[in-house]
Amino acid sequence: MPDASTPAVRYLAPAQVAELLGVQVDEVVELVMQGRLRGARIGAPPAWRVEEASITDYLAEQAEDARRRALWRQANAASFPELWGPPVRLGE
Repeated sequence: MPDASTPAVRYLAPAQVAELLGVQVDEVVELVMQGRLRGARIGAPPAWRVEEASITDYLAEQAEDARRRALWRQANAASFPELWGPPVRLGE
């Protein structure tokens, strides 16, 4: 008898995931093969299925990457030499 405290894992077809993420089905399969989405080939004949919870994890990872890139761009913008004035040349 399954343990009632653990929720059942729900799987989606790559086409459903592609629609949710706004990408092509081939990209979803590639994300599974890269390990960025959790999935497996299930059934007979085997067909790709993606664990629904992994979509949330993937989107959180994408949001964190975007946040870090934004911080990096801010740090680079703050280090432009124009903010410090003209370069000082020693020995001239």
